[in-house]
Amino acid sequence: MQTPLEKEQTDHFDFIIIGSGFGGSVSAHRLTEKGYKVAVLEMGRRWTPENIPANNRSVSRWLWRPGLGMHGFFSLRFFRHAMVLHGNAVGGGSITYANTLLVPPEIVWEHGSWQGLADWKKEMPRHYATASRMLGVTENKILGPADRLLKRTAEAVGAGDTFYPTRVGVFQAPRGEAPGKTYADPYFDGEGPERTTCIACGECMTGCRHGAKNSLDYNYLYLAEKHGAQVFAEHKVTDVKPLGGRADGSAGYEVFTGHPSPFSGKNKRRFTARGVVFAASALGSMELLFRLKDKGSLPHLSDQLGKRVLTNCESLIGVRTPGGQDMSGGVAIGSGIYLGHDTHIEATRYGKGSDVIGLISTLLITGRPGPTRPFQLMYQLLRSFVKNPVKTLRLLRLKHWAEESIILLCMQALKGHLEMRWQRTWYWPFSKRLVTRGDKIPAFIPEANAFAQKMAEISGGAPMSSVTEVLFNIPATAHILGGCAMGNTPEEGVVDAQNRVFGYENMYVCDGSVFAANLGVNPSLSITAMTERAMEGVSPKS
Repeated sequence: MQTPLEKEQTDHFDFIIIGSGFGGSVSAHRLTEKGYKVAVLEMGRRWTPENIPANNRSVSRWLWRPGLGMHGFFSLRFFRHAMVLHGNAVGGGSITYANTLLVPPEIVWEHGSWQGLADWKKEMPRHYATASRMLGVTENKILGPADRLLKRTAEAVGAGDTFYPTRVGVFQAPRGEAPGKTYADPYFDGEGPERTTCIACGECMTGCRHGAKNSLDYNYLYLAEKHGAQVFAEHKVTDVKPLGGRADGSAGYEVFTGHPSPFSGKNKRRFTARGVVFAASALGSMELLFRLKDKGSLPHLSDQLGKRVLTNCESLIGVRTPGGQDMSGGVAIGSGIYLGHDTHIEATRYGKGSDVIGLISTLLITGRPGPTRPFQLMYQLLRSFVKNPVKTLRLLRLKHWAEESIILLCMQALKGHLEMRWQRTWYWPFSKRLVTRGDKIPAFIPEANAFAQKMAEISGGAPMSSVTEVLFNIPATAHILGGCAMGNTPEEGVVDAQNRVFGYENMYVCDGSVFAANLGVNPSLSITAMTERAMEGVSPKS
């Protein structure tokens, strides 16, 4: 028997997509193309050039903590094994990501549970090509001071020949033309919106206000909405259940939503659909699926849920330069180098004024991690202050942090994973939550630290590391992957090689959680390509 809520607010679609990031937006566009009626349920807000903040000084409009009244688009989550940075918005992480769209080395298909499930090396290039065309991938032509310093440092350590301009999703001015000029749609034969060429402000990660960044609201999601997909912003999914007494979902699903703020009674709705696509990011999809399995809504989900979670073997280090030259100019990640076969470093920046991110940085500490690490930090800071008080105070102050700092994003295509579980914790026994288990993921990457020290020496600055790495031996990662990995059977994975959830009909997972190996590069292009492959396998609506 239906409740009054169900009678008044039930909407039926062919497909419900949970999340509007790379996997969700690709799914929405391709399913709409195939004739399906599609709804996209997004927990975050819709941001536009008119309402997005100019920098991250307005913390409540930058950070995502709805329980504390913060409804921004950037989230920091702390776990025992990692600090995770990710996005919440219509357009998902594309609103706050750094536009970098790289193809991983082929060796990644030889690792993990997806090995042998398909001829990945033969199949994936075609999907990477489609993803690159849709996201407007091009070689970065805007090299700023940070990129030039990266190149100088690479040459000093014998890696100069590996320096390269990144492949980015940014609309850049044609050669010889001034930036900031608006053009009719340059990508989709007039089907897309007009665009403005990049002015090299470095603000990509706090949201592009100029129409140059190829975020999903300018391509996949834009086209999906144009052709009929409906996006429901600030709708957090609270439950997903099979319909009609069919435990396998063959009769469809009902999906319930509420407002992401726990104190709001808005957006309580019931949707029904033939199929469901989970695309809420690796963390978001894992968390929701754990909750649904635990409460009995989707009890047949594989016990592999939460296994083989990957951090992309990342470390965030950097250099605080002496000032005098604005390091924030350019695109967010304009260039990269390789230190050996497995270690990849990119020069990353925030735009002028976005200094709040400096709160998670501190002086880089030499030596391996251990219980004495905090004392080493205090000793190094005291020693540095005695030796050069002006330089030390400049390192610690927030003012001008973005203008004077280069973040070095280090990624490694190495084996290594942890596990996530859904359980109560000693510090919050009232409800269950995601927690990490397993061996520590290394936060200390000696070759990367040595590179940061060399860059500091060349620039006259001071090397930096993240606070979590120094104090707790916990790496920071913007690219959490895995947890719903592919497998040949439910005993090996949560989804099959076509992203279909084992045990349920017309249910897919299309985000970074399906990945089975560290990529060693920024994963957005790979998520897009993998989702293109999954949606290609869905038959058009008859």
